[in-house]
Amino acid sequence: MFEDLDGRVAVVTGGARGLGLTMARALARCGVRPALLDVLPEVGESAAALQAETGSPSVGITADVTDERSVADAFAEVERALGSPTIGVNAAGVTVWEDSIDAPLASWRRVIDINLTGTFLCCQALARAARNAGQRAAIVNVSSMSGSVVNVPQHQASYNTSKAGVDMLTRTLAVEWAPLGIRVNAIAPGYMLSDMTRQFTDANPDLARRWTDMIPAGRMGEPADLEALVVLLCSDRSSYLVGQSIVIDGAYTAV
Repeated sequence: MFEDLDGRVAVVTGGARGLGLTMARALARCGVRPALLDVLPEVGESAAALQAETGSPSVGITADVTDERSVADAFAEVERALGSPTIGVNAAGVTVWEDSIDAPLASWRRVIDINLTGTFLCCQALARAARNAGQRAAIVNVSSMSGSVVNVPQHQASYNTSKAGVDMLTRTLAVEWAPLGIRVNAIAPGYMLSDMTRQFTDANPDLARRWTDMIPAGRMGEPADLEALVVLLCSDRSSYLVGQSIVIDGAYTAV
């Protein structure tokens, strides 16, 4: 169904583990050659395991999405290893829970730099690569339902603000780059049971129950729930879907 993806090169940030790796795996199963970018040193091992599992060529590159030179160097390495990328999935992100009245500036800046500035720098690098190669491209940014609602009971002003910024960045770049043949969209997950989240909910079952009780679907999401949506947004099958942030949250934000 997604034959147009076969042989294309994707850059997936935050790809060493979690949601980023899950989405890279879904693309690899469609014949995409994924380049995993992450600050974590195990990104190379993740890429090797992904290639062994799917048979699709993959590479892992250690990179800091907040550093313009690091991003540029990583994209140059992607082109040398796999070819010119025409798909970008920006999944690198962090959150902190802290009372805003006492939150240190360094903490605020770290979240904004990774979640928002890092997303912009990687969008920019992907767009430049596609323009230089004269190719069309698709970018999928990972936002959050927290870009449109204030989650409770956790205090995470920097995270919510960064994800609202990702939504606006997505719409802005989509309008600006549509004439270049570069589609930009976002997915906005709700509570997802990634490996790290599952560790937290296992340690805090009362909070996990509180979250689940607020989700009309009656459960938290699984990383696999994102796979089909991401693949669709990367494919030409969604060529008229541009500038959207699609919420996938079990109807949490609908009530």
